Amino acid sequence: MDIVSVAKQRYTAKIYDASRPVPDEVMGQILEALRLSPSSVNSQPWHFIVATTPEAKARMAKGTQGEYAFNEPKVTTASHVVLFCVRTGVDAGYEDLLLSQEQRDGRYSDEEAKRNWAAGRSYFIDLHRYQGRDVVHWMEKQVYLSLGVAMTTAAVLGVDTTPLEGIDTKILDQEFGLREKGLTASVMLSFGYHAEGDFNARLPKSRLKKEQVFTYL
Repeated sequence: MDIVSVAKQRYTAKIYDASRPVPDEVMGQILEALRLSPSSVNSQPWHFIVATTPEAKARMAKGTQGEYAFNEPKVTTASHVVLFCVRTGVDAGYEDLLLSQEQRDGRYSDEEAKRNWAAGRSYFIDLHRYQGRDVVHWMEKQVYLSLGVAMTTAAVLGVDTTPLEGIDTKILDQEFGLREKGLTASVMLSFGYHAEGDFNARLPKSRLKKEQVFTYL
């Protein structure tokens, strides 16, 4: 696979072909890659809500009303829509959950290794909680790492995507009861195949020159 060719061809879909759903096996690969996304100190501070049916996408579309109405068709006509949610905090219970899963997955050679890793993770979390006072912002950065993984995986598999920041997160929080679960909506991502009339598919990709974005030391 030539990943540079994929990067050159990938673009943000503006109009979807509602008659072309993404096959389940393809979408399954994308979602598994999403689950396997990297995060700082393996914090995994995310939750993903996946909409596949018209009814589920209509619920997602409640976040694209009013000033965000221009994004509604990108939700209702897409094959799948994923709402990326971020945790509103990290408590000791969640850190224990991560530690227990890591132990089941065989990441620790002994109890000392487990204690050292737990201490290291707590150090970085507390750094953002108390010194930086930006723990939610820090966790949202991890969510955006997973967004990039999902978009790249989809492109490799020939699936178009549309990242949507133009959403009403307050409405979506209410619609899915997120705040009660210690979560809040962050960004949405649509998946599907672009329609023939999608103007953005015909436009050339535009990026700054290498000399402008790289500094070699």
